[in-house]
Amino acid sequence: MCKVCGCGDGEVRVDGKIHESPHSHDHDLGHEAHIHHEHDGDMHFGHGPAGTHVGGVSQSNLLKIEENILSKNDGFAQANRDRLDVLGAVALNLVSSPGAGKTTLLVETLNRLKQDFDMCVIEGDQESANDADRIRATGVRAVQINTGRGCHLDAHMVGHAMDELDPPGNSIVFIENIGNLVCPSGFDLGEASKVVILSVAEGDDKPIKYPDAFAAADLMLISKTDLLPHVDFDVSACIEHARCINPDIEVIELSAKTGEGVDQWVGWVAGRRRERLESEQQDLQSRLSKIAAAIDANDELQRRHDA
Repeated sequence: MCKVCGCGDGEVRVDGKIHESPHSHDHDLGHEAHIHHEHDGDMHFGHGPAGTHVGGVSQSNLLKIEENILSKNDGFAQANRDRLDVLGAVALNLVSSPGAGKTTLLVETLNRLKQDFDMCVIEGDQESANDADRIRATGVRAVQINTGRGCHLDAHMVGHAMDELDPPGNSIVFIENIGNLVCPSGFDLGEASKVVILSVAEGDDKPIKYPDAFAAADLMLISKTDLLPHVDFDVSACIEHARCINPDIEVIELSAKTGEGVDQWVGWVAGRRRERLESEQQDLQSRLSKIAAAIDANDELQRRHDA
């Protein structure tokens, strides 16, 4: 709902400092409604052009509101991406429902990688600094964003957090989004990849119930696999559902408690950083080739002039 209701408006705190949200819009009221009636009297309010419904607001106005909010966000996201590109840093946006195990997995990940990589963390929650404190206990720098009633991080907030963190060159920036499988999927933060985390305690049908999160992700982590003997969760069905939404999504099954699959996840993270470094190397080689060609052309011009 945040795309249309502007839930991020108002007071946002980055490590306790107040920042005003850039979102602003007026809700023009209208009376058109797009309700699709399913069998057995079920109703679907997402069949209109806007893909959602707000009582008293027309579909055309919903589209305008969404375009206004997302266009502003995309501008901030591109600024974040440009900043990370200059640094040669890679950002990963972790998205899940509350309680899926994001912070526990992130703590384990940091402990395994901190001797080899520069890293920092942006923590998102509506209130408290509990998760940021858990991250800082590993020795890795973290900044807490509290969104109040906001249900997701946006690129403007992340930009302020990066101002506080000042990520070093060639580093990994983890962004732990607010626990929510809906709203974070629609907001680009300037990250290299979204990673969706789904615990086996949640149900294997989540990808088809919350498709946007899985469509936007490069990787799905099926977490808390140590609980599989105690829950009704079909891993194969979950993967099939996710790949119906996103055929290219990668999948890793893991448990931060037992360590199963964590090496594979850590390897995936290191692989994303390597891809970023290789891209930077290719850019440098391309620039060097252009400089060398320009020098050769200048030398040829000089020889002709001297002759």
